[in-house]
Amino acid sequence: MRFMVMVKADSRSEAGVMPSRQDLEAMGKFNEELIKAGIMKDAAGLQPSSKGARVSFAGGAPTVTDGPFAETKELIAGYWVWEVKSRQEAIEWAKKIPFKQLPSQGVPGVEIRQFFELEDFADVPPQVAEQERNFKR
Repeated sequence: MRFMVMVKADSRSEAGVMPSRQDLEAMGKFNEELIKAGIMKDAAGLQPSSKGARVSFAGGAPTVTDGPFAETKELIAGYWVWEVKSRQEAIEWAKKIPFKQLPSQGVPGVEIRQFFELEDFADVPPQVAEQERNFKR
């Protein structure tokens, strides 16, 4: 099972405040544990929303809105992609995250969301199934 673990943004991450050397060392140590356990498939920090954009499709036509975006609580500062045996295993790993190093004005936290897998869909066209198999992992 694959899960995305999303780190919530805060006003510091949105201001582009970079992690300290200590922060990077602590997160690096945690990431090394994930790698050694064979769990981490991907991870990254994200630039502030001021460097991003949103594309919406009201009425079918694309509309681009440049950042920054006001609702910090709805933004993501970074993520991990983990492959684990269960939701509970993902939660147990999340409990080990060195929260002191996460964006944390307010209450620091992460959101854990499971990916859909090809087998979750009942009627997948063969060309889509092949595309998925060739693209992933």
